Amino acid sequence: MDKLAYERKYAENGCRWIAGVDEVGRGPLAGPVVCCAVVMPLDDLIDGVDDSKKLSEKKRERLAEEIKNKAVSFCIAEVSEEEIDRINILNAVKKCMEKAVKGLSVRPDVVLVDGLDLHFDFPAEYIVGGDRASYSIGAASIVAKVYRDGKMRKYAEQYPGYGFEKHKGYGTKQHIDAIKETGPCAIHRKTFIKNFTEEKGKTKP
Repeated sequence: MDKLAYERKYAENGCRWIAGVDEVGRGPLAGPVVCCAVVMPLDDLIDGVDDSKKLSEKKRERLAEEIKNKAVSFCIAEVSEEEIDRINILNAVKKCMEKAVKGLSVRPDVVLVDGLDLHFDFPAEYIVGGDRASYSIGAASIVAKVYRDGKMRKYAEQYPGYGFEKHKGYGTKQHIDAIKETGPCAIHRKTFIKNFTEEKGKTKP
C-alpha cells in the first residue's frame, strides 16, 4: 500500500501543508477522547509509521518521539469524559479534532481525517481506515495513542482497582466487573456504563 498516495495527490495540486488527524479513545468506558493533528515533512519519512493498533507499545513510544521531533507541527487535544457525557461521543470527537487542527502552528491547506465525514469547516478528505492508508494519519494515531495510554496509566495510580493501566479504560471483563463491584469513579463516562451498573448518585472523588 502506498501510504503517501493521498499526500502526493494534494502536494501535486499545490498544497504545501498537509495535515493528518486521528482520534483515540472513542470506545472506552472511562477517560477522555484524545486527538492529534500533525503536519509531517514528506521528504524525510519515518520508517515503521502505521496504524497505532498494529504496533507494540515499545515501538509506538519510540515512533511517537521521532514523529514529534520531525513534525513541522503537531497538536494534541482532548475532550473530557464529562463533556462526552454532555454532548455525546460523536460531537466530542469532532470538537477534539477541530481543537487539534486549530492548535497547529501552520494553517493546513488540507486535512486528512481518519473516519467518516464530520462536516468540518476546514478543507478535508475523510478516509475510512486512514490510519493504515495515510502516512500523516498514521503518525497522528501513534502520537495520540501514546499520549492517551500514558494518561490512563496515571489515572490507574489515582483510581486503583479498575485496571486502567492494562485496558486503558476499554470495556474488558475485568473493568466491567470492577465497576459492578466498586461503582464508577470520577473519570467514568456515565452514558457508557449505565448498562453495567445501577447509578446510585455517587462516584469516587
